[in-house]
Amino acid sequence: MTKRLLILEDGTIFEGQAFGAGIDVTGEIVFNTGMTGYQESITDQSYNGQILTFTYPLIGNYGINRDDYESITPTCKGVVVAESARRASNWRNQMSLDEFLKSKNIPGISGIDTRALTKIIRRHGTMKATLANAGDTIEHLQDQLRATVLPTNNIEQVSTKAAYPAPGVGKNIVLVDFGLKHSILREFSKRSCNVTVVPYNTTAEEILNLNPDGVMLSNGPGNPEDVPEALDMIRGVQGKIPIFGICMGHQLFSLANGARTYKMKFGHRGFNHAVREIATGRVDFTSQNHGYAVDRETLPDSLIVTHEEINDKSVEGVRHRYYPAFSVQYHPDAAPGPHDASYLFDEFLELIDAFKLEKAIR
Repeated sequence: MTKRLLILEDGTIFEGQAFGAGIDVTGEIVFNTGMTGYQESITDQSYNGQILTFTYPLIGNYGINRDDYESITPTCKGVVVAESARRASNWRNQMSLDEFLKSKNIPGISGIDTRALTKIIRRHGTMKATLANAGDTIEHLQDQLRATVLPTNNIEQVSTKAAYPAPGVGKNIVLVDFGLKHSILREFSKRSCNVTVVPYNTTAEEILNLNPDGVMLSNGPGNPEDVPEALDMIRGVQGKIPIFGICMGHQLFSLANGARTYKMKFGHRGFNHAVREIATGRVDFTSQNHGYAVDRETLPDSLIVTHEEINDKSVEGVRHRYYPAFSVQYHPDAAPGPHDASYLFDEFLELIDAFKLEKAIR
């Protein structure tokens, strides 16, 4: 088997076997704690520019299928696993993980001690890393890694370039694409909504001209402070139309209302994060994928904290005190992960009905 190297910014070097595409890449290395759902994770655009490590020891055992894509063209930089299944076994299987990564030009490395790698990331935080084929000198590869500046236009890279419809017969939803997962569209489809997906830099005026009943702010990659134009859009829409934000959408909604965000040491990436609803004490197990969080100490009086992560108490949800708008840091659309929080889509549609009724009464 072909030898491949994983070189970390802190100088650590792992040697393993190559699979997937045969190219060298550099990106931010992160880890995901999910036991399943590798296809959804790899195709999640929130991993744009990142080298994705799976902590579960065997990845690829049920192959790749047509149903579990979260985007058509994944943009993660690379995949790191302890063991890549040589044969996939599942009635839905259409190709192996190796074949899939080759087709998407994404390199992978197996035979890595992912437990040791994860402990390094937990200790030092996320950092740059390079996946490289053996042959070049270690010193040269390390020099190249140190000299690489990671891009900051992650959302621009993955957002749709033109608006498109996901037709339905129900409520009219404008979904702002910061790197959306197809599972969000599936949740609206289940509820017969008529969805129009628009680019990340769509203005408030353009959105309001579409006469939406509600506006969804999607998930997406990178630093929320890199898209200031989205904040103007949110401020121009809120109060006029109900808003629901997920993940990146949650961070942008909070920033637009005066809060700040910060980069977490190693983020939340997995499908087993317990979140408590403060008002009721209800605990949901949630799917999460984010490296930034909203700073609780900077939240304005206009935003109320509705949810928090049980382990580190980070802000997992806010609601506007005066406008029909709320957001959550986790993924109620799951895919992969538990579906505990899918009821939030119903709450959003109920909020739209309540807003319409209030307007009619006025």
